[in-house]
Amino acid sequence: MTEIDMLTMAYPPLIVFAAALLVLVLPRILGFALGALSLASVVAVALFAPEGAHLTGTFLGFAEIQPFYIDDFTRMMGVALGFLGTFAVIYAYSSEASKTMAAFALAYVASAVGAAFAGDWLVLVFMWEIMALTSTLLVWQYGGDAVRAGYRYALAHGIGGSLMLFAVIAHYAQVGTFAYGEGVNYADALLAGGIADGLPLLLAVLGIGVNVAFVGFHTWLPDTYPRPHFAASVFLAAFTTKTSAYILLRAVPEGNIYLAYMGGLMAVYGVVFALLQHDMRALLSYHIQAQLGYMVAGIGIGTAIGAAGAMGHLFNNVLYKSLLFMAVGVVIYRTQENDLYKLGGLWREMPLTAIAFFIGALSITAVPGFSGFISKGMVLDAADPSYYGGSEYQALYWLLFIGAIGTFLSFIKLGYYVFFHGESDREVRDSKPGQTTAMLSVGGACVVLGLPAVGWPVFTDLLPLIDGTGFIGPGGAEQTLTPYSMGHLQDAAILIAISAVGFKIIRKPLSKLDYSDPALIVNPAMYHLGRGTMRVTTWTYATVDAAVVNFVTSCYWIGNNPALAVDAAARRLPMVDVEERRAADGGRPSTIHLRTGIGTTVLLLTILLTVVLWLLIT
Repeated sequence: MTEIDMLTMAYPPLIVFAAALLVLVLPRILGFALGALSLASVVAVALFAPEGAHLTGTFLGFAEIQPFYIDDFTRMMGVALGFLGTFAVIYAYSSEASKTMAAFALAYVASAVGAAFAGDWLVLVFMWEIMALTSTLLVWQYGGDAVRAGYRYALAHGIGGSLMLFAVIAHYAQVGTFAYGEGVNYADALLAGGIADGLPLLLAVLGIGVNVAFVGFHTWLPDTYPRPHFAASVFLAAFTTKTSAYILLRAVPEGNIYLAYMGGLMAVYGVVFALLQHDMRALLSYHIQAQLGYMVAGIGIGTAIGAAGAMGHLFNNVLYKSLLFMAVGVVIYRTQENDLYKLGGLWREMPLTAIAFFIGALSITAVPGFSGFISKGMVLDAADPSYYGGSEYQALYWLLFIGAIGTFLSFIKLGYYVFFHGESDREVRDSKPGQTTAMLSVGGACVVLGLPAVGWPVFTDLLPLIDGTGFIGPGGAEQTLTPYSMGHLQDAAILIAISAVGFKIIRKPLSKLDYSDPALIVNPAMYHLGRGTMRVTTWTYATVDAAVVNFVTSCYWIGNNPALAVDAAARRLPMVDVEERRAADGGRPSTIHLRTGIGTTVLLLTILLTVVLWLLIT
């Protein structure tokens, strides 16, 4: 067996999960080092394992499963998640994260990696549910406000996971297999067939929509990510939403115009409420929704450049969004302050952190020379009728362009108020060596993968559906990527100019605004709905219980005193004179003991219903 063949036996999620367990028992530095190495090994497996399904088997003797599947998509996901995870562990170690937090984080990463490498819907939904559980534990571990936010997070992802499970069951009932299937699009070059049409597809899109923060389904995102340990936010920013965007592409490979426009709405909605935030991590959380909008839009457009741009933007977001959370986390760690308006002038105190932040900011805003410029440009080109988009996507292009302006404004605001506005009245130290290593390593990737001529072709060659710098256009013709064409550079210059002037105009009015997201009304609304539903349920139970007990007691009394029962009924009739009789039981009240707890009642009812169903079936 060659070394390459041995890689097919190295199941990446199992390697990372084993490291999660060992972190708890090993000395702290050794445990964290092992965690980082386990994630580095994921990158190696993703790059060098041969294509195809590995470690295949059957589930309960009736369904073929493919837990370890290698293709262009899983390679890209493995590289992105493994690379970022490696430096996130180093960052967490230097940020005084506990061994317990590291164990939960690694278990969470292991489940996300498992979802990324899955080759069928059954394994995917299993890993997805574990991802929801482990990420909730990662949030809860911090305590305080994170506990209640974690409960809301768990409810949201429980609903999304349940919808996805029902979708997979319905898909199996319709097509008879859990496997992704054979390639069906772009001359069999896109990816395996998606979820079956009809009810399975509807349930899948709704379930995935929770995790990718569709507008209205997104409230868990800004509610949860600002609350746990700042190092935990780095992990959370990279894995759940990005893995879910990848799953969305697997589910809807042919795209959908409504899905595309949902992405445009997400891009605009996210940046609007990011601009209104005071809390730095809340601002970044809303920008997760906004950047996911570009991925959803590219997936919805359904062309090769749209899907490739979406996956490229996913890859980049794993890097620069986590980098931004790292930089902001260092600021919080050193200043103990979350409100960006209470900071200022920190670039002199924290130059390395400022450099890392601005690398991330220039990447997410798609400035030429940084990786975000390549992937965001691909999605915009996929929507723009002047490039590769159809006329039906003209409005989508403008939504995405407005989102790009809002992104610039948000990060000009965040960078200005944290690092440049006024003079700092604090004497704080810069990032610790481990934090600096993690930030500059991830930031270095953002720079290298966006470099003109030499860097960006390496990046695009990693993407599915792109062969070097070429791809299949909407009409089936071979096209070549030209991100640094004069037209693209002019568009970037216009975007930067509008944003710079716009921030100058809105800076003062914006600092006085403090509006919360109206969609957050869903949190108290669901609380009161749940509380009211529970009260109605318990009141109904008590009422039915009392009625049944009274009925049975009355029947028992009538059985003991039939003559008195007839007399009592006769007295209710007009013009009837009834003599008084002595009770057969000597006047003692008739009693019967029927009281029992809810659990026993449920057990008895379950047994009764089981017997009834058995009689009906037989």
